[in-house]
Amino acid sequence: MTQTLPVISVSARTLPEAWENAVVRTWREGAAIATQYDKPGDPPSRDAIAVIVVEDSMAEPRIHRCFPGGIVELEAYRQEMVDGIHDHWVDPAAGKWEYTYHERLAAYSVPGLSEPIDQIERLTQELIKAPHTRRAQAITWKPWEDTGIADPACLQRLWFRVYGDELVLNAHMRSNDAFKAAFMNMYAFTDLQRAVAERLTRELGREIRPGQYTHIADSFHIYGSYFEEFEAFLKTLENRSFDQRVFSTEDVQDIIDEARQQIADSLEAEKVSGRKGL
Repeated sequence: MTQTLPVISVSARTLPEAWENAVVRTWREGAAIATQYDKPGDPPSRDAIAVIVVEDSMAEPRIHRCFPGGIVELEAYRQEMVDGIHDHWVDPAAGKWEYTYHERLAAYSVPGLSEPIDQIERLTQELIKAPHTRRAQAITWKPWEDTGIADPACLQRLWFRVYGDELVLNAHMRSNDAFKAAFMNMYAFTDLQRAVAERLTRELGREIRPGQYTHIADSFHIYGSYFEEFEAFLKTLENRSFDQRVFSTEDVQDIIDEARQQIADSLEAEKVSGRKGL
């Protein structure tokens, strides 16, 4: 049977291998379809439904050298997702950000409720009470706010469950820029998985380690506007071995440490200037 929108299924032990395989298959097998962000003359995107499994979310190597971004940006995004360092940027009435994922997950506000809901804390408590529960989830979508805005949340839901001594995580995306966003998304989501696993280890009195991570995207796409850049990425894959295309965390720990200090300094400068930093 011919599929209207191709479905790609990828499984790999490590995060960079899974991401790389998924974007290459989307390029080769994805359907051609326009997007709401196209400019005149842009080719249609390559698009697929994606189910991407990372068998061991913390297995090294953890970082792909060729994702579009740098270590500073990657670390800032990780902290934004896990620690909420940019939640103070959320102020749509003032023309600032509509949301951050952390703000939606840890301070989900609902009209009529006096206090926002910390969904991460609630799902963690569910897992403490019954690690095998199927109810440990958090959502981001707010239909009363997100319908019609320019950039609604791509992440829709996170679902956690403990199997044996492993915490698994499924992340559900309505839309995902396969080349320029997905790696950073997956890196940050799996670090949240690590943080929840560490909390469970403390609360349950036994080691719970982050295990399988599954990334599910209704639209996993490569925009036509950067096809030339993506083709250069493909050339890199041809010319370098896999070991030359990845970093272990240990390889770049000094750069990560410098990035953390740079981000901390930027946040302090924001308090004085009032302008957004890193």
